[in-house]
Amino acid sequence: MSKAALLAEVTRLRAENQRLTIARREQEERLQQQVRELSAHAESQQQEIEYLRQLCEEYRRRIYGRSSERLQDGQLLLEFAADGKTEEITPPAHVEEAPDDEGPAYRRKKGAHGRMPLPAHLRRERIEYLPPEKDRTCSCCGQPMTPIGEEVTEELDYVPASFLVREHVRPKFACSKCQEGVVIAPLPDRPIEKGRMGPGLLAHIVVSKYADHLPLHRQEGIYRRDGLELSKSTLCDGVADVAELMQPVYEQLRKQVLASKAIQTDDTPVLLRHDAEAKSSKRCFLFAYGGDGRDWVYEFTSSRSRAGPLDFFGDYHGYGQADAWGGYDELFRSRPVIEVGCWAHARRYFVEALSTAPQDAAWTLALIRELYQVEDGARDLSAEERRQRRQGRSRAVLGLIEEHLRRLEATVLPKSPLGKAVRYALGNWQALSRYLEDGDLKIDNNGAENALRGVAVGRKNWLFAGSRDGGQRAAVLYSLIYTCKVNGVEPFAYLRDVIARVNTHPMSRIEELTPRGWKAAQATAAAQTA
Repeated sequence: MSKAALLAEVTRLRAENQRLTIARREQEERLQQQVRELSAHAESQQQEIEYLRQLCEEYRRRIYGRSSERLQDGQLLLEFAADGKTEEITPPAHVEEAPDDEGPAYRRKKGAHGRMPLPAHLRRERIEYLPPEKDRTCSCCGQPMTPIGEEVTEELDYVPASFLVREHVRPKFACSKCQEGVVIAPLPDRPIEKGRMGPGLLAHIVVSKYADHLPLHRQEGIYRRDGLELSKSTLCDGVADVAELMQPVYEQLRKQVLASKAIQTDDTPVLLRHDAEAKSSKRCFLFAYGGDGRDWVYEFTSSRSRAGPLDFFGDYHGYGQADAWGGYDELFRSRPVIEVGCWAHARRYFVEALSTAPQDAAWTLALIRELYQVEDGARDLSAEERRQRRQGRSRAVLGLIEEHLRRLEATVLPKSPLGKAVRYALGNWQALSRYLEDGDLKIDNNGAENALRGVAVGRKNWLFAGSRDGGQRAAVLYSLIYTCKVNGVEPFAYLRDVIARVNTHPMSRIEELTPRGWKAAQATAAAQTA
């Protein structure tokens, strides 16, 4: 072979080798790309499997688990499989627990046994049992025995409620000689003109429905058993009349709530049976608004939109405490209302994540418990003392919580229960930390949630509101009933008295007919009588 042919063959072989090398590299790159795609797909599938597992665990807990969010100390013990030890979650900031200052008026002494005494205010009926005459004569000297004491055995009994027909009698007078001119006394002012139901019965109907959750058709059956025919429509008219009578008191409560430094709010759905616009049943809402003066106002809205809170707050200046529902965003953005978050809502997310991510969720819950222990210990302090205690203790705990959540944010699955908990807390961190600014602010929005418990129980019994007017009447009466409850006012006594007087009471002193004003007036009258 010539030298030129040999060089050509070598060149050809080199080109072929280079082509094969390039082809092999391209094949290796394609294989590596397939490996990366398969690995990414496997990781995505694994994340989806983990998400579905957590979702199944969450549904299992909701269906079969406890509805209470209260945690026992044992639930904050985590087992670490790596070292085989059991470590107790104990945050570094320790706060003394405050003694529970709430409880029954009568406390049994430690170590005491027996029954609690029956209330002293109940009417007593005395029945005496004397021994036979022959046993009351001394067998030794024959002299009659004298009483030296007595034993009293108390028995609690029930006397069914009774109805009373009150006759307003007005004799007529006329001259018997000239037989001209008839004189008759004017009829005193009554709550409902030409109405047959008195203040006591009206108050009983309202309290039975809105405090005891007895719908009107059940009350109709109860009255029928007592021999009284009161149709459901008549009872409904009575409720409407009371709501109309109490409208000025309701408006005064609204003014008092809007005069508060901070307002708590929450909402719950109510079914509207007949809606003229939708021509069918519709899901409406009752919003609860509570001020720092222990006054509460409910409002009925046809939808859960931002218009409801915006209309209520108006040009209010102060703090607004609510959950993170998006309907409040416009209120906090466009109005001079400062948002305060709710740690009870944030805590609830971590309780839901406890079964799927026990270690991280339990650590966060233990830190949140420290925040609440600070509140328990500051319950009886002044607002400024409470603020100082929060600044000294709660701020340090909040720093630990934020640091812990920032670490979790980069590792947890966004759609997992723990991911949702972390996202909620960090997304509302400024609002959640705002209660440190003022000792009058609350750590959570539980007051508003408690205000809606009665509505939630009631709607399971009366099921729906018959009309929009009926929904607003319910809002008026729920406002009065719940404000009575939180102020320790007996609602029947309050309504019976106010219904009888509201028509003649001066509007300039309408605050005296609110539950707080009425309670103060009753206390003053009792002190003067004593």
